[in-house]
Amino acid sequence: MRFPKPLAFATLFITGTASISAQAADPVFTILPESPSGWIVTLKGNLRAQPTYPGADDLSFIGYPSFSLRRAGTVERFSAPDDGLSFSFLDDSTLRFGAVGRFVGGRYLEDDRRLLGLNKIKWAVEPGLFVEYWPVDFLRARAEIRHGINGHDGFVADLGLDAVQTFGAFTLSAGPRLSLGDSEFTRTYFGVTPEEAALNGQVEAYRPSGGITSVGATASASYVWSEQWTTTAFVSYRRLVGDAADSPIVRTFGSENQVGLGLTASYSFGIGR
Repeated sequence: MRFPKPLAFATLFITGTASISAQAADPVFTILPESPSGWIVTLKGNLRAQPTYPGADDLSFIGYPSFSLRRAGTVERFSAPDDGLSFSFLDDSTLRFGAVGRFVGGRYLEDDRRLLGLNKIKWAVEPGLFVEYWPVDFLRARAEIRHGINGHDGFVADLGLDAVQTFGAFTLSAGPRLSLGDSEFTRTYFGVTPEEAALNGQVEAYRPSGGITSVGATASASYVWSEQWTTTAFVSYRRLVGDAADSPIVRTFGSENQVGLGLTASYSFGIGR
């Protein structure tokens, strides 16, 4: 297990998880009994264990703060732990559409000395768009499409389906995931140039194509302790497939099985009333 660079902490702190939600009436959402004037701020402390880099066979711990913001009197939307940072342009009880963003950590020699000779990959941000649809009040479908900046210059997409149920103070969710990336993305994280292969000596040159990069699932459990405090735990699993799984980086140094774990504590309060 490794702790990532301070840059990852700073970037995650800056990005946060700010979102403003409009009114909805689904039973999987909760409402704090606040005045309709003012705002509800939710501060979050997050702890994550995730692959050190895409395709890695070990995990790194990441701890970071985040927040969300909504108008007082509006609902708190369900959000899966692996959703990107979202800001809605359209928001009603069944359909949401808006901007989304994600942070992707880099790949560095200090992460794994076996990467000697392979190019360093900088951290990336991925702005894009998302759409979310609730066909029934316990089922959410979500799609994100994003474009990388800094670390990679490719297009990526994530598709997910979540069954969401509330049992008293508990909210449970689970559902499948599918990720795609174009050739720019896969060649950045899973490709090997002839020069890199010669310098490393353990992997052969490899030029992957775009397509489906992983399939898997995410499950989470949230518990509302009071009107202010909520905790959420989650586990995710991704299986690399296609050209991503065939990468000599994955086969030699990493693993097709990508596991993530996390815990979030949230505190909500009103301002501006």
